[in-house]
Amino acid sequence: MRLFVALDIDDPIRERIARFVEGVRNFAPDARWVKEESLHVTLKFIGEQGESSVDRIKQALAATAGRSTQVAFRGYGFFPTPKSARVFWIGMEAGRELAALAAAVDANLTPLGIAKEERRFTPHLTLARISGASGAPGRGKEDSPRRSFQRLQEKLSGLSPPDFGSMTAREFFLYHSRLSPKGSIYTKLARFNLA
Repeated sequence: MRLFVALDIDDPIRERIARFVEGVRNFAPDARWVKEESLHVTLKFIGEQGESSVDRIKQALAATAGRSTQVAFRGYGFFPTPKSARVFWIGMEAGRELAALAAAVDANLTPLGIAKEERRFTPHLTLARISGASGAPGRGKEDSPRRSFQRLQEKLSGLSPPDFGSMTAREFFLYHSRLSPKGSIYTKLARFNLA
């Protein structure tokens, strides 16, 4: 089972993002755009795990202490750089509680043999990626100048940075990601409340 831990997004914010995507997706027709129902904020990608591991992962996540936090979705960017763009994302502004939650999730899963994150937590919401390219924020050996997002970048440069609104994150989820010909299908396996 392919697993990850994430925050869900409030419906009004999800709808504003979907309208924004509809307005700009034709400027990057070769990109793979994330479906509206698949939008989430990843706290930790776990990867492939046997079904027998799920209960232990749930227990570790249930023991994770975290506090609710205000999250604002605004602005945009490209990973790793605008000239070598592989990923188009929406920016997020959140208190220290969100980074602390991601760190606590990571720390509680490490004893289960799940690799610890090497990169600093960079909260963002992926909207599109170039097919076959990594979604990792950092620069890789294969990164060279790309033109896939050039028209989109030109269009966005003439607009004010978008503001999609704010929400209070009060819970996080363990998700199962199943790959299909039409893209990934996400199923919530467990919910965990934040103080």
